[in-house]
Amino acid sequence: MKLDRRTLLAASGVSGAALLAACSGGGEDVDLDGGGGGSDGGGAVDGAELIAAIAGEPDQLDPHSTTAYFSFQVLENIFDTLVEPDENLEMVGALAEDWEVSDDQLSYTFTLREGVTWHDGSEFTADDVVYSYNRIIDEELANAWRLAAIESVEAPDAGTVVITVGAPTPDLLANLGNFKGLAIVKQDNVDSGDIVTSPIGTGPFKLADYVTGDSIALEANPDFWGGAPALGGVTFRFISEGSTAVTALQNSEVHWTDSFEPQRVEQIEGNDALVLGQVPSNDYWYLALNIANAPWDTVEARQGIAYAIDREAIIQASTQGTAVANQLAIPETSSWYHEYSTYSTDPDKAQELFDAAGGVDGTIIRFMATSEYPETVSSAQLIADQLSPFGITVEISTVDFATWLAEQNAGNFDMLMMGWLGNIDPSGFYYAQHHSEGANNRQSYSNPEVDRLLEEGGAEPDEARRKEIYAEAATIIADECSYIYLYNPAVLQAWVPEVEGYEARGDAAIRFRDTSLNQ
Repeated sequence: MKLDRRTLLAASGVSGAALLAACSGGGEDVDLDGGGGGSDGGGAVDGAELIAAIAGEPDQLDPHSTTAYFSFQVLENIFDTLVEPDENLEMVGALAEDWEVSDDQLSYTFTLREGVTWHDGSEFTADDVVYSYNRIIDEELANAWRLAAIESVEAPDAGTVVITVGAPTPDLLANLGNFKGLAIVKQDNVDSGDIVTSPIGTGPFKLADYVTGDSIALEANPDFWGGAPALGGVTFRFISEGSTAVTALQNSEVHWTDSFEPQRVEQIEGNDALVLGQVPSNDYWYLALNIANAPWDTVEARQGIAYAIDREAIIQASTQGTAVANQLAIPETSSWYHEYSTYSTDPDKAQELFDAAGGVDGTIIRFMATSEYPETVSSAQLIADQLSPFGITVEISTVDFATWLAEQNAGNFDMLMMGWLGNIDPSGFYYAQHHSEGANNRQSYSNPEVDRLLEEGGAEPDEARRKEIYAEAATIIADECSYIYLYNPAVLQAWVPEVEGYEARGDAAIRFRDTSLNQ
């Protein structure tokens, strides 16, 4: 999933209330009567309410339509997928408790959990799964590409779902479960339109109140199939300013937050009254040059940039050294990791490549950054300084993320910096971004050999062979600088010691279902 925080992939932001006082009232209360969220199913759960500060407001709460990171922080606790990643990012059962794969690898038969109910008390059945996947596919919603291999989804009975694919698809489980964009939804909640602000899920918490511009309150679902949460509820407050969020945390006005910059890690670590959650993530950040524009249509010119930049300086400026340098997408913590270290900061090599490309002296690079991702702004000026000795002028355009996205999609850039999150299987790291027909290949990269390898890897059932295929594809992608990979960032979160049973995860999923608050 393209990195997004607010309307990310649609329009992102770290907006929301700038002051904690602004996060405690004055917003518009959303009517939940028609949506069925909140109080219709089961009895109340007696437990403490956890207050979480997130950096922005969801653009909407329909998991199939949103691409916003802020939305998924909330939706992680409302909806379920058929399968889901465990703490090791291995797929385990969720709404499906078991599954079988046919000998020819073309049919997946899922056995659903018994006794699962929606938040409004109605019964969850296999028809809900069929509806959800067909909706994504038929309406070509945000994650339809993840289901491209599916030929049919059928429900032979209320407790069984059969998915048929056109070719072996070893990443199917990862695509179905790696984040809540593939959640199972309720048809009448969609048909009424209420899912946008009043979603009905099967997850551990259900919507209780939504005050736009302020907060979203969830209450525990006592009938959750995984057992009633210990928390009575979770309220997500929208606090964009890191200093405000950390101060609120120190004052116990909130109990958990990820709304702070890497520069505050040392401050949090030095405070015995706070707990820092810092784990390596599966996310990655990169530079992309627009291959449709000269001189970046030559491999040599792009490689010159890769040798001209100083990754360690960029990492320090962007993340205060909390990230791990990586010249490929997949982090070292993944079983799919492949060692690659071709590039170093080498001005002589960079100049040699620039000369081979016909020279770049006098070239102007339009670098597109967005203030909603401060990393891009701080890195842009640093990269401008690093390229200046080669006669390259970097003109930095800082826009809101909605504009950034529109300009990227229209090809109106020479260079940009951004990140991706939410990938587990190697296909998610490379196919959409680097296949000639990839949905997110905005840099216009095309290599028939890479296309072939990515297609082969997507259909290869043998894991060892898949690893070889993707290593080969990734090497070509990096050699030809389709992306110039920079680093894998850390997941950074903080909470008060009274929060128990919560762990920061490498996929950045915010799960409060096993959390308690000792007050």
